[in-house]
Amino acid sequence: MTVADQLIPAVSDPAADAAGPDETEEPIKQRKNGLYPGVSDELAENMKSGWADTELHDLQPIAQAAETAGRRAALSARFPGERLVIPAGNLKTRSNDTEYAFRASVEYAYLTGNQTEDGVLVLEPAADGHTATLYLLPRSNRENGEFWLSGQGELWVGRRHSLAEAGQLYGVPASDVRELPEKLREATGPVRVVRGYDAGIEAALHDKVTAERDEELRVFLSEARLVKDEFEIGELQKAVDSTVRGFEDVVKVLDKAEATSERYIEGTFFLRARVEGNDIGYGSICASGPHACTLHWVRNDGPVRSGDLLLLDAGVETHTYYTADVTRTLPVNGTYSEIQKKIYDAVYEAQEAGIAAVKPGAKYRDFHDAAQRVLTEKLVEWGLVEGPVERVVELGLQRRWTLHGTGHMLGMDVHDCAAARTETYVEGTLEPGMVLTVEPGLYFQTDDLTVPEEYRGIGVRIEDDILVTEDGNRNLSAGLPRRSDEVEAWMASFLKG
Repeated sequence: MTVADQLIPAVSDPAADAAGPDETEEPIKQRKNGLYPGVSDELAENMKSGWADTELHDLQPIAQAAETAGRRAALSARFPGERLVIPAGNLKTRSNDTEYAFRASVEYAYLTGNQTEDGVLVLEPAADGHTATLYLLPRSNRENGEFWLSGQGELWVGRRHSLAEAGQLYGVPASDVRELPEKLREATGPVRVVRGYDAGIEAALHDKVTAERDEELRVFLSEARLVKDEFEIGELQKAVDSTVRGFEDVVKVLDKAEATSERYIEGTFFLRARVEGNDIGYGSICASGPHACTLHWVRNDGPVRSGDLLLLDAGVETHTYYTADVTRTLPVNGTYSEIQKKIYDAVYEAQEAGIAAVKPGAKYRDFHDAAQRVLTEKLVEWGLVEGPVERVVELGLQRRWTLHGTGHMLGMDVHDCAAARTETYVEGTLEPGMVLTVEPGLYFQTDDLTVPEEYRGIGVRIEDDILVTEDGNRNLSAGLPRRSDEVEAWMASFLKG
């Protein structure tokens, strides 16, 4: 990043000065300690002219335009006669004047396909449903110098689409979002807003909305994503395919990870995610040795040692925000020890039972129950907990070593549809088009005195992304071996190559 005059000396705009106090724009904020104290009138005039017309014409709609239109239609049908407001969110400060990478709210991206900060989708009630408008920031202003003086101007962070261009891309008329708060303050009739993303929009609606009604909107948009359409399934498969290649990348550099740390694994997978997708879908868990017993180990600063297991839980996020979520537990040296294989094979057997239970008409809980029963049977067989199995499951005693649920919905969020009602999610029934993870695990903590010493410090999880089909299921991540002997052969093909 340049340290010269990042951002923003104040600009003198003669046209604004002549307009009078009520018509002037808010001045562009000046950076404290910038090297330039101001902008001369001559420079301001010079920067206004001599620029080519870069307006883009004849743009094609985004790939999912038909799907987003259908999603808006379903939303309109659910809330007739009500104004619906769905914000993308705003930039968040990371430190001083640098921001976190922006990710639009899932609700907004799901309904529009747009991913830019400050955007707001508004559905205005009409006689035959709703009229949709996409409120966005237009291209940065060249008359007042915003395009080169503002920290969010075009020459600092890149070109935004014009409102006309946005209309072509997203199939929705676009207007200037800076005019929206006043329009919302003047709005009449019932209004709902998706909360938690844009404080300014919420403030403009504070006297028109209720928490209960807004929650109904959020829940509906969460449940709408339970069943994926063909576009979404295709994106999830892209995410998984890139993730498979990311796991292959990691195996190829395990010797470098041994020479450094888990960070080498994290960085290796991240490279694949950024080259082929938008980002990682969540913080990668690169847990070697006893760190594998920490469910969400994302510090990734520990050693990688031959003879230990590496639990890698990672997923690539596509450019349209759909993420994979895959876990493999790999022997760093390419071969499982006897005890490692014993534990790994038990988890594999549990996962097989869980995947077999994923089918249309099954209860959502069935795959969890099937996997947990197998793990419990193993724990009883090994003498780690006193049976019978039914008693252990009823009391949940196996959870000392299994810890977590066996899966979750997957989509634009790694834990997708989280706001859905319990009766439609955890207590619901599986349907074709649902995508969920199946990820049983066993974790024996280093300080667990209830298990033999040879178990301690071993953590194993196997996770795959499963699509419910009309006649059963399809493992989207079947490109990665799961069975212990297949994992060893797969690793050997890279380590020897």
